[in-house]
Amino acid sequence: MERGLTLEIARVTEAAALAAARWLGRGDKIAADDAAVTAMRAVFDSIDVDGTVVIGEGEMDEAPMLYIGEKVGTGKGLKVDIAVDPLEGTNIVAKGLTGAIAVVAVAETGCLLHAPDMYMDKIAVGPKAAGSINLDAPVKENLKSVSSALGKSVSDLTVVILDRPRHNKIIQEVREAGARIKLISDGDVAPAVATAFDHSGVDIMMGIGGAPEGVLAAAALKCMGGEMQGRLVPETEEEIVRAQKMGLKDVHQLLTMNDLVKCEDVIFAASGITDSSLLKGVLFNATGAITHTVVMRGKTGTIRFIEAIHRFDKKPQWKKMCTD
Repeated sequence: MERGLTLEIARVTEAAALAAARWLGRGDKIAADDAAVTAMRAVFDSIDVDGTVVIGEGEMDEAPMLYIGEKVGTGKGLKVDIAVDPLEGTNIVAKGLTGAIAVVAVAETGCLLHAPDMYMDKIAVGPKAAGSINLDAPVKENLKSVSSALGKSVSDLTVVILDRPRHNKIIQEVREAGARIKLISDGDVAPAVATAFDHSGVDIMMGIGGAPEGVLAAAALKCMGGEMQGRLVPETEEEIVRAQKMGLKDVHQLLTMNDLVKCEDVIFAASGITDSSLLKGVLFNATGAITHTVVMRGKTGTIRFIEAIHRFDKKPQWKKMCTD
């Protein structure tokens, strides 16, 4: 893929973050998500790619834009598969909490797992602990293995887990092992990616969350040499059939990094909407706004953090997207 595409994709997530951030704490998660989707779609329309959304806001009859199978871009450039989550953490933005981001992954056609919109059991670590995890191993064993790889004691590990009743057993096992826990209300992409950065304070992410979000996080970890393992957790026969139709014949198989993201040539970008362990949120000022974005390319391993100052008087189209 073209090297310049990385910065173009950063523009996409910046636009979504700016639009969603206007709805911070206003109690309307649907409006926040709609704003992010509309802004992301508008910027994609200006990029010279022939893109197909393989992970999006739902099927065509469920979502007006950025649905699975939708074509994005001008259609003039490289054929690519695209995974999007315009607003990862709708409840977070609605309540004015921390951890919301706008996310995009772009890869060669056939590279990304076409993950159905259902639950996935996951475990994720950064590059230093890659090769030390096993989704099927007991929690205590994984913690011991990761602590050894990172050169720290289990009591110094920080584990991020979604705060859900389904995770009561995992939470208890982590506590019994002596590790520290950071419970989050929503949005497990940011903490999964944060495991790859020493400054984040996150060592491991585990638990059941969305399958599409698992592929997005895996795309980032692929760029950085980290590791994620997953397994679908279908709740109905309908979900099993849907997963099989999307190409997963064995819906209970252990999904490794190479199953989730098959190639090295992948681009990942995420912009902060609210502050998180990974990124700073959008800051509005008198003339526009400041965004914080991470963008990375698997082929080169380059990771860029971009702090962008947006002048709305110079970008009237962005001002329009970022107001209701």
